[in-house]
Amino acid sequence: MVEQGRVRWKRFALVFVPAIAIASVLVGATAEGAIGASFVVSGDTFKVSADKLQGQGFVQYGSLVQNKKGRKIPVAVSGIRHATLTNMCQTVLVDSPVGAVTIKLTAGTGKNPVVAENMIVDASQLQGNAVFTRIQVGRDAGTLDAVSGGAGPSGMFGQQASAVSITGFKQVSWAVNAATFKLPGLKLTVEPGKHECF
Repeated sequence: MVEQGRVRWKRFALVFVPAIAIASVLVGATAEGAIGASFVVSGDTFKVSADKLQGQGFVQYGSLVQNKKGRKIPVAVSGIRHATLTNMCQTVLVDSPVGAVTIKLTAGTGKNPVVAENMIVDASQLQGNAVFTRIQVGRDAGTLDAVSGGAGPSGMFGQQASAVSITGFKQVSWAVNAATFKLPGLKLTVEPGKHECF
């Protein structure tokens, strides 16, 4: 079962703006050449789902993100050179004095999908039905080259593929970066109660 991401109500304003920005910008580099988050993450995760994710150029390896308290959190870093997401949904669950509040963003629900370039995701969970094309498993993360600038720390386990397709895409993430992100049909709602993507 997926653990629900939560934040305190006093952080609502701090979460509300990043919730839009994360989906709108859904690439920083570390000293070791990794392409994971280049910022301090919040104390909570958010959920993203799509009917289908298709990507050209895919890399993946393990890494760490850090929150403001200095806690280091293990994540799977996934990089996709060019990605499209059909019927995308993103939610952040907020605790308020009057109960749970859900910030929901949807896009790509019509004929035009969401499009991201050089998308980098730091995730704690991913599920769906995946098909990889020309996959290489066990490659040194420092040599990954399917995504420009997408190499991880040298000596770490990595994998890459020329293409990836995932139907029934569901992901719990700590951070998402992208060079560009196009969100046709963007809609943002703030609703009382729990109305998460999954």
